[in-house]
Amino acid sequence: MPQLNPAPWFAILVFSWLVFLIVIPPKVMAHTFPNEPALQSADSLKTEAWPWSWH
Repeated sequence: MPQLNPAPWFAILVFSWLVFLIVIPPKVMAHTFPNEPALQSADSLKTEAWPWSWH
């Protein structure tokens, strides 16, 4: 039964994991996002009371 011979399947397993762990992550991390998040200022916003006419 040649399908139980682990030699070719182990090599396929090792090479596929090498591709997943070495080749693909740099390609994914190289993508840039068109809308980079802007840093928010540390100043807290001053809230004011609304001038309710009936209060």
